[in-house]
Amino acid sequence: MPRNQRLRQEIVSDDKMQKRMASSVKEKGQYFLAFGVIASMLAIAGFPVFVIFFFGIFAYFLWKVFSAGPRNETREIFEFYLTANDILRDDERRWYGFEIKESIARGERLLSEMKGAPPLVHFALGALYNKMGDHSAAVNHLSYVVENDKSDERAFVHPSPELRNYVRVLRKIERDPTEAPLTSSAVRALERARKNRAAVLLGNSRQVLAAAPPPEEIVVEAIPLPAPVPNEHPSVTVEEAEPAGTMLRVSVEGGGCSGFQYKFDMERARAADDLAIERAGAVVLIDPVSVQYLAGSEIDFVDDLIGAAFKVKNPQAKASCGCGTSFSL
Repeated sequence: MPRNQRLRQEIVSDDKMQKRMASSVKEKGQYFLAFGVIASMLAIAGFPVFVIFFFGIFAYFLWKVFSAGPRNETREIFEFYLTANDILRDDERRWYGFEIKESIARGERLLSEMKGAPPLVHFALGALYNKMGDHSAAVNHLSYVVENDKSDERAFVHPSPELRNYVRVLRKIERDPTEAPLTSSAVRALERARKNRAAVLLGNSRQVLAAAPPPEEIVVEAIPLPAPVPNEHPSVTVEEAEPAGTMLRVSVEGGGCSGFQYKFDMERARAADDLAIERAGAVVLIDPVSVQYLAGSEIDFVDDLIGAAFKVKNPQAKASCGCGTSFSL
């Protein structure tokens, strides 16, 4: 690259940095000006100095929270795009499973926290699940992108504040890719992949699921249930709490405090690919996707001072939340 051209690019970059710094200084200046006016009024009214001081700290905290919230969420979306595009890019790098899982957890967290998340987030998640071999979750996200009319951007006519802020930043990047070249490249690459490969990936995941062995071939001992303790809960039985034939479904979903969360449902119908475990008259159902996250786990019913609930002791969980239903791998 010619030296003059490099200098021009550096000057443009410096100008943009100075504009961002000036904008930040302007926002802080407006805050301090407003605080100064309010503090003067409080001082004239006879409020003690320490009260005015703590009021200023509290007001600054609120200002930071409400001004930075949507921006932080928008930044999380674009950071997810960057990592997802790196993993999905066809190059010679070999990605570790935990790297893909961490990217998936970030995307699932965005879906749980953001109302009306961009369809591109669903596609990136579906493609990551496909790469990870979790084809049931891949079908869930990719079918939304390929077959659901609500995934068309034109269907988002009543955006949430988070989505509106995301679109504003996205359009700014599209108008001036040099403002964030890596992010712009990642977004364009994911959009091309969404257009050209979403249907292919969806078909691939469905073919793998159709060719998967029946759930009866999975070793039941991989998810042992604790032996019942005599008279531990003599008055609590499935028959008393639910109609005859009711079964407990245990599943793992994205979300929660730590990335994944357990879900417990009472059902009377069993899916064709469910893994069924029977112990002491109780039947537990687990779908094939959740089996891999629950392998080696113990499922128990605990009745203590806090309350009665199902608990899962999962040896694969690296961390868990105090609520007992959320964990990370």
